[in-house]
Amino acid sequence: MPSRLDAVVVGSGPNGLAAAVELARNGASVLVIEAAETIGGGTRTAELTLPGYHHDVCSAAHPLGILSPYLSTLPLAEHGLSWVQPPASVAHPLDGAPAVVLRKSMDATAGSLGPDAAAYRRLVGPLLHHPDNLIAEVLGPAHLPRHPLLLARFGAPALIPATVLGHTWFRGERARALLAGCAAHSILPLTRPVSAAVALLFLVTGHVETWPVAKGGSASISSALARYLLSLGGTIETGKPIHALADLPPSRIVLFDTSPDQVATIASPVLPTRYIRRLGRYRYGPGIFKIDWALDGPIPWTDPACLGSATVHVGGTLDEIAAAEAAVWRGEHAERPFTIVVQPSLFDSSRAPEGKHTGWAYCHVPGGSTLDRTDVIERQVERFAPGFRDRILARHVMNTADLEQYNPNYVGGAITGGVTDLGQLFTRPVARADPYSTPNPDIFICSASTPPGGGVHGMCGYHAARSALRRLARVAV
Repeated sequence: MPSRLDAVVVGSGPNGLAAAVELARNGASVLVIEAAETIGGGTRTAELTLPGYHHDVCSAAHPLGILSPYLSTLPLAEHGLSWVQPPASVAHPLDGAPAVVLRKSMDATAGSLGPDAAAYRRLVGPLLHHPDNLIAEVLGPAHLPRHPLLLARFGAPALIPATVLGHTWFRGERARALLAGCAAHSILPLTRPVSAAVALLFLVTGHVETWPVAKGGSASISSALARYLLSLGGTIETGKPIHALADLPPSRIVLFDTSPDQVATIASPVLPTRYIRRLGRYRYGPGIFKIDWALDGPIPWTDPACLGSATVHVGGTLDEIAAAEAAVWRGEHAERPFTIVVQPSLFDSSRAPEGKHTGWAYCHVPGGSTLDRTDVIERQVERFAPGFRDRILARHVMNTADLEQYNPNYVGGAITGGVTDLGQLFTRPVARADPYSTPNPDIFICSASTPPGGGVHGMCGYHAARSALRRLARVAV
């Protein structure tokens, strides 16, 4: 290791590792420091229930991982990452009706939407002409668009609330439910602007590549990034909590893959008081309650189509999902919460002993909630999969406090790095021309609390690294 590094990255989530990789690819000497004993942030895998059952501690299915404009350019397959793609991306069960299924085929998806087949094609079809360009435009900071017509076509419906788009664009409950389930990934009330943007982005991804899981667990993503970083000459240290800048080795710049709160605490001596106050006003939003199950068999969904989908959106109709999400934002706990379910072992046999299975699920809860939501989540699954509870061998639960203890970036259990509404979409963590920079030219932020926000895509890290490289170039002159 050189006597003075070019860069130190604090935190080893996908964004921190992506930032380190981009810096190292451009000749910078880089050290990644992780407080925990293992790297990964939101991409760790562990035996949470029983021996031999490998559960994704946070993220499980990765639509933006396989389509990331940055990660897709890296030779991660050479370093152990293998995507496993189920037959379909999303299944959305409905009471007394077949599940709505988001398939890669537009014909198959639209054809299952009854009276809304043509409307769905008109809404999503034009966005598939150049989806790679659209995804690159959306997954970045505010900028002069390279494809303004494409972005305008996306933005016109994307900026309105999902409830408005669903009720005005579609006539039937099937298409509305599919839209609502994708919109609810925003963890916003579906009556707010931008919630439709998340829905449209996820619908587009499902028609470009089927949402995958990572073979062996989500830890394979961070492990591949780490191996590639090491091959570029970067270094990684684990088990080293950072409480102050004095805990870091000498370097020209520091990048934080952390929450704004941690940036304010660690770097306070070198940041203006006004900026620290602005970081303190950053909004994190609701959290999640998560369950992992060791199962004696597949979840017995009434509609077998759910068994072929990467993700199952459990929540019923658009109105039902909207009501549940609105309750969370009022500080309440919905009795029928929108629940996201993934069963990776259906597609990756390495996740569980032969003949057994794992299950993964979470629902949204008010930030900081410690209420046990095990029963309501399992009742929601049982609603569309009678007999499900009979297959549970063991369970592991995490409330918002558990999640924040596991990863301090998840303030109040917020797994997406903070609220992504119009007020914080591009001005996260504060409004700056370069959101990855700080008033100190040697301090940068590369976490999901910068644009484009949460998700395993590495784009926050990539854009922060590009900003940091410009600083390193000026320092070198």
